[in-house]
Amino acid sequence: MSSSTQNFWLMKSEPSVFSIADLSRKKKTLWDGVRNYQARNFMINDMLVGDEIFFYHSSCEVPGIAGLCRVSQKAQPDPSQFDRKSDYFDSKATKDHPIWFAVEVEFLKKYEPLLPLSELRKYHDLLQGLPLLQKGQRLSIQPVKQEHFLFIKKLVTNMIS
Repeated sequence: MSSSTQNFWLMKSEPSVFSIADLSRKKKTLWDGVRNYQARNFMINDMLVGDEIFFYHSSCEVPGIAGLCRVSQKAQPDPSQFDRKSDYFDSKATKDHPIWFAVEVEFLKKYEPLLPLSELRKYHDLLQGLPLLQKGQRLSIQPVKQEHFLFIKKLVTNMIS
């Protein structure tokens, strides 16, 4: 998937753990704690500084796209893997041979209201192939085709205006 052009993503977070409001306050944060090899590999191999990301609230009353952010720093070793007090500590990881990586993301925009998953499902035909709409898709970092990304941004604009 990697190229010299911009890529587009959807990153999931439970709002009770870290929400778009939290990112808005912090402005930038390391997207740490990812413990899935496919998601990790997206961060290492495919995510480029400047890539835009839909921030998705998952595992909550109304799941949906809550805002927009972008990659502000390329992947680096996730410090939580070395922290024995962290829920994301990995005893197999060492500073010389880290296992887990994280990109830094910066806040761009909060969508009020968020674009609910139920609304996205109404456009299943136009969003065919969007991983988020595929049954059983639980990956916390997902690529989004440019045409899907632009369509969803237009949906948000129409919903807000």
